[in-house]
Amino acid sequence: MCAEKIQRLIQASILGFVMGLAGSGMYAAAFILQFGMMIMLVIAGLTGVCPGLIILKKIFPACKCEENSSKDNN
Repeated sequence: MCAEKIQRLIQASILGFVMGLAGSGMYAAAFILQFGMMIMLVIAGLTGVCPGLIILKKIFPACKCEENSSKDNN
């Protein structure tokens, strides 16, 4: 498994957890988690820097397609 795939799995898990919280009536907790996720995605989209991915890349290797594209850009 590579870091980018793990990040996507974590995001999907968080979104599923938010849906579960909303379904069980815990709207405030679901709203806070969803809002936090939105802020992180907006920051990553605008700056191109994702703090979670930086941390995951220290633990897991980057995907092969990411390594190839970074070599192509240099």
